[in-house]
Parts: sequence; structure tokens; C-alpha cells
Amino acid sequence: MKADQTTALHLDNITRHYGDLVILEGVDLKLARGEIIALLGPSGSGKSSLLHIAGLLEAPSQGEVHIDGHATSNMSDAERTRLRRDALGFVYQFHHLLPEFSALGNTSLPLLIAGVKKAQAEQEAERLLTLMGLASRVHHQPGQLSGGEQQRTAIARALANKPDILLADEPTGNLDPKTSDVVFDALIKLVRQEGLAALIATHDQRLANRLDRIFVIRDQKLLEVEKT
Repeated sequence: MKADQTTALHLDNITRHYGDLVILEGVDLKLARGEIIALLGPSGSGKSSLLHIAGLLEAPSQGEVHIDGHATSNMSDAERTRLRRDALGFVYQFHHLLPEFSALGNTSLPLLIAGVKKAQAEQEAERLLTLMGLASRVHHQPGQLSGGEQQRTAIARALANKPDILLADEPTGNLDPKTSDVVFDALIKLVRQEGLAALIATHDQRLANRLDRIFVIRDQKLLEVEKT
């Protein structure tokens, strides 16, 4: 049973510095199940560092990261790796799809790695791709897909293992405005449908206004702001 049934992610007094350079200071954030939070801030403000810490890819200098109510600082590397695999999904600005695999192959790969049988993995991958509007593109390789289709495939792949939390770093930052809207619509719809918690870094205030809450990194601090 999960240790916490309401809070999926809690960043508790997180500080991150590199030598004398302070990137984040005293950051506190609670992300509830079913909630989508926007993370705003200019390039270099610390958005990626915060997502890396939340995703257990980088250790904070101080503070604690709680995933599903479990403190992670004293976990072994193997325990953190297992938690990343089971509880977290990641989407980046660049899709990082494997060019030799189809959309179906890319999406089913995390399931195969987790030990799911191929037929079951492909069935779940096809379900997610269909929800992302890619039913007719499942057997196409990345080079045969548009930029928006590639990013929607990457989102489907991130959700293949049914994570509790989705962390997205500028998921539409490499797309034109029209395609960005299509991808963002699909992302929000799928996150809502699957009941995930999501933390989405974006530089686009217009997109951020569509989410549940907005936080901005300013002077190394994390502040909640009103929608505009």
C-alpha cells in the first residue's frame, strides 16, 4: 500500500548549489494525485534542475524528496532506480525516440524492460498511442513521423509503465505554436484520463494558464503565482 494516498510528490526544503553558485534555495512543493502543475521560469532559472531532483536523477544539496510518501534520500541506488522505473515518467523537449523502432516499438520498450510479455506490452502501447491520436501511425518509424507525432509518441512511452507522476521538461518547446497546441491538448487529456500527477516545465504562459496551479522560479525560490 502507498504510504500517502493524497500527495504524489513532496519536495521538502530543497536546496541545490554547485560550489558557491546557488540554483535553488528552500524549495517546497506538494503535488497531489490528479493535479497538473506548471513550472515557469526563464532559461537558466533552475527548472531543469528542479525536475531532475524531483525525478531522482540528481540529489539535492539539502532537503528531502518524497515520492508517494516515501523519503528517498536514504534509499540505495537500486531502490531509487526501481522507484524511477515504477513511479515516474519523463518527457523532454526532444523526443529521444530510437530511430530503428516503430512508434509501437518505442512505446512498448519500457514495458518489455519491466518484464511484461510482448503481446501485452504492445497492446498497452497501442492503447496509449491511440489515445494520443496516433492509431494510424503505430507502425511508422520516427523518421516517418512529424515532430508533433514524435513528441506524442514520447508522451505515450513515458506513460507506458503506468507511473504515478509525470515530469515534463518543455515538452512542446521544440514545436511550432499550432503543433504545440495539439501536443499539449493530447498531453493534458491523457494525464487526466490516466489520473496522474504531473509537473510540467514550460516557458509558455498561455499553456501554463490551462493547468491547475502555476509556480515560478524567481531568485532561486519557488513561488506560486496567479493565472493571467
